[in-house]
Amino acid sequence: MTIQQILSRTRPRHLALLAVSSLAIAATVSAATTHHRAKHHTQHSSAAAAGPAPVILSAHPGTQLDIDARKLNSDDLEDAAKHHDHPVVLVGSAPLSSGKNDEALFVQLQSARLCGSAGCTTSVYLRHNDSWNTVLDSVNGDISVLPTRHKGMHDLLVGKNDKWIWDGNEYQDTLSAPPMPKMNGPN
Repeated sequence: MTIQQILSRTRPRHLALLAVSSLAIAATVSAATTHHRAKHHTQHSSAAAAGPAPVILSAHPGTQLDIDARKLNSDDLEDAAKHHDHPVVLVGSAPLSSGKNDEALFVQLQSARLCGSAGCTTSVYLRHNDSWNTVLDSVNGDISVLPTRHKGMHDLLVGKNDKWIWDGNEYQDTLSAPPMPKMNGPN
């Protein structure tokens, strides 16, 4: 028996009841799905907020960030051009403070001439109002923004264990160098 045959034998009152029941079931399933999605999304958002957020660097030729990155690194780019080198300019951005006009620009210049055995260096600039200031210069390794803060700015993680904290003017490395061996003087 087809659905059309069943519906043709069903009384209008039963059809109305069937329709209302179907809508009630659909609404319940929809509400449960929405609740699950919201709860699932919140759990992932909380987990992501609790850990490092990697800064993704990529080429964006012609964008405002690319233009700003090229201005900020014009000396290196001009020097590279003198040696017939044309570095790839990679940029990324992330909020490091809660200030509405504060935006961080992460810049990496990639070329055989500019990158060494440790890889390419990344510099971080902070825009405050209309000017860019260097807040972390020439570090090697992937950079992630940490949820922890010092003096209103997020901490940064370079590589897997090199934490940098804000001192009020720039980022300072928290890894201390091993002590220098004592030199024995003439006896």
